[in-house]
Amino acid sequence: MESFLIRALQLILSLSILVIVHEYGHYIFSRMFKVRVERFYMFFNPFFSIFRAKKIHGKLRFSWFSKNAPVDFQSEPDKTEFGLGWVPLGGYCAISGMIDESMNKEQMALPPQPWEFRTKPAFQRLLIMIAGVVFNFILALVIYSAVLNFWGDEYLPMKNASLGMDFSPAAHEAGFVDGDRFLAADSVPLERYNDVSLRMIVEASHVTVLRDNKEKIVNIPAEFMQKIMAGKQGFAAYRIPTVIKTVVKGSACEKAGLQPGDSLTAIQGKKIVTFLDFATELGLHKNKQISLTYFRNGMAQTIAIQPDKEGKLGFSPKMVNQIFPLAKEEYSFFAAIPAGIKKGIGKLTGYTSDMKYVFTKEGSKSLGGFGTIGGLFPSEWDWKIFWDTTAFLSIILAFMNILPIPALDGGHILFLLYEIIARRKPSDKFMEYAQMAGMFLLFALLIYANGNDLYRLIFK
Repeated sequence: MESFLIRALQLILSLSILVIVHEYGHYIFSRMFKVRVERFYMFFNPFFSIFRAKKIHGKLRFSWFSKNAPVDFQSEPDKTEFGLGWVPLGGYCAISGMIDESMNKEQMALPPQPWEFRTKPAFQRLLIMIAGVVFNFILALVIYSAVLNFWGDEYLPMKNASLGMDFSPAAHEAGFVDGDRFLAADSVPLERYNDVSLRMIVEASHVTVLRDNKEKIVNIPAEFMQKIMAGKQGFAAYRIPTVIKTVVKGSACEKAGLQPGDSLTAIQGKKIVTFLDFATELGLHKNKQISLTYFRNGMAQTIAIQPDKEGKLGFSPKMVNQIFPLAKEEYSFFAAIPAGIKKGIGKLTGYTSDMKYVFTKEGSKSLGGFGTIGGLFPSEWDWKIFWDTTAFLSIILAFMNILPIPALDGGHILFLLYEIIARRKPSDKFMEYAQMAGMFLLFALLIYANGNDLYRLIFK
């Protein structure tokens, strides 16, 4: 429960930052072109708001837990109501005279006013709509640069992963063998294993690996990524030995005298190299006493111990970055800026490239909603991971919003480009229908993605 709350808090904080920055882009460009912004809210506020603030006759007025007041579209064109809603799923910037998700036909039926969005030149309206996406992308670049400057770039070189990789059944079928270490994809060296190298591997014609101290070639089959997604077990993970990080109080592990740092190497005399194999073997001896061999300070010892009914001893293992030596690149303030920009552009191009898989049968099944997004965050609060994830989500938000779908910024941009080229506006009626169609599509995708999350939760 605690890990769920930590992930939920990280998700809400991250999305709040992203949405506020996105909407602020729309807001600042609207005010630059003297377009009225009726409301600027963090979180949504159906029926009532937790907090509201607005200047009335030169004085700042604010209220707590008050009903939403109707907007007077004909007065105080320069005054914006700022507030805090109670549904923590983003926020919004309500721009006057614009056909958006609010579908405010009452305002659109009134005579156009000089402070309204609809009365401004097309290029100004285009900049207002693009601003949110641009601000999200700039935010990602700023975050990546700041993370590199503050924490540097720490990673596990493939050459230091002495046990190699564990592979999924789909990878085994392609010819990979547990313990392989990646060397190159189509002769391009692979220094580390991450999203970039995974993309290089699945799109390569062949991959060079180190197997039993000899170089081997694995030919990559057609539609390899689809096969990996269909298998639902990923592609590869680092093989790690079983080393105790922490011992659970009152567990069999504590009673047997095992300590953090102990390396567990054999069960019933059977030598076990990796943690995955150790957990599998332990599961075969539930509620049965076993002999366990471990190393402490270079000395091998054997004890009798009994796993619980779930086949566990009561310890948490060290992770890969706590076992193998890491490499770290430090960045000065000025060096971090171009490095952060390069990383952000790489993430955007990689994500754009991955979108082609969404339109496959396997890719559509892998779509996820808030549960999947929340799963990107760790169960323990880690600021570096939080900011890295927030930057990536900012890129995703920018990309998704620029798609030419009505109800998204990209849909408005598409119609504005049409207006600039054709020198005439689409009718308000057409815009209303397009907006409704776009909202229907978005709600359908939202229901489908979150339905996938629910299905995986119930039937996983």
